Amino acid sequence: MAIMVGIYAYVGGFSEPKVLVATSEPLLLAGQPFKGTVKDEAFGNAFQKAAKLLAENKLQGVLGNVYYSNPESKTDTIRAFIGVVIQDSTISLPEGYELLRVPGGRQVVHSEINAHYMIAPGKLYTNLFAYAEENKLKLEEFYVEWFPADRKAVLEVPLKE
Repeated sequence: MAIMVGIYAYVGGFSEPKVLVATSEPLLLAGQPFKGTVKDEAFGNAFQKAAKLLAENKLQGVLGNVYYSNPESKTDTIRAFIGVVIQDSTISLPEGYELLRVPGGRQVVHSEINAHYMIAPGKLYTNLFAYAEENKLKLEEFYVEWFPADRKAVLEVPLKE
């Protein structure tokens, strides 16, 4: 039991996200659109492809995703864009990849945590939604998450105007 608690602590299981309202920065993602269920093999393959492209230095950046509906909801079908946050829009893209520009300058609820990417999203979403409810904030159905470091994850959701 102590070993499991140690592993959970090591991956950031006891970390709590910082949540605040902020102004978003523009992001550029190289990736592929996905529509289907989270159980679909293509969903997992999209994440694996992005990670492989980074590991093989075929893209420079960090893992990042956009969801067009809450990925934590219990609905079957999700729409997403899965790939890599990049800096240079002039690079040649891997086969099957396209560019997605996420505009900056928007008011967002920003949540970040120091935790492994396997457990970070659940904590980010839970705390972000609690913060929005507590502060009576209305959110758009547009979720941007990225992983700027090995044990760091960020989630931003625009406020409804």
